[in-house]
Amino acid sequence: MRKLVSSGRPWEEIAGYSRAVRVGNMIEIGLTSPSAPDGSILHDGDVYRQTQLCLKIVGQALEESGASFGDVIKTNIMMLDTRQWADAAKAHAEVFKDIRPGLSFVGVSGFFDPAIHVEIEVTAYIDPDC
Repeated sequence: MRKLVSSGRPWEEIAGYSRAVRVGNMIEIGLTSPSAPDGSILHDGDVYRQTQLCLKIVGQALEESGASFGDVIKTNIMMLDTRQWADAAKAHAEVFKDIRPGLSFVGVSGFFDPAIHVEIEVTAYIDPDC
């Protein structure tokens, strides 16, 4: 079973990818930008709000995949400036403080739009016994 989930953002068709792919009990959600459905980047310079928005988009993709935040086992947060990790961590904890997936903060040299300061990708596993 392979299920593809789209967020409707314009880059998915341009680059040939899906926001989320579910194969069996595994779900991979690719790097998620803090964007509106039309592709415009929101909250330039605000790592906290960008992280919140990325997580909202991730949550929608999880739901469409038949999962929830409770199924997330790994979160990667890509950041322009990892010294701002606490702002991203605050937004992450609002969603995951009781779930506690693995977490990595990864510094990058840039994103495709200079207004992006953070992007998030996650891996989820749906336990068939739950």
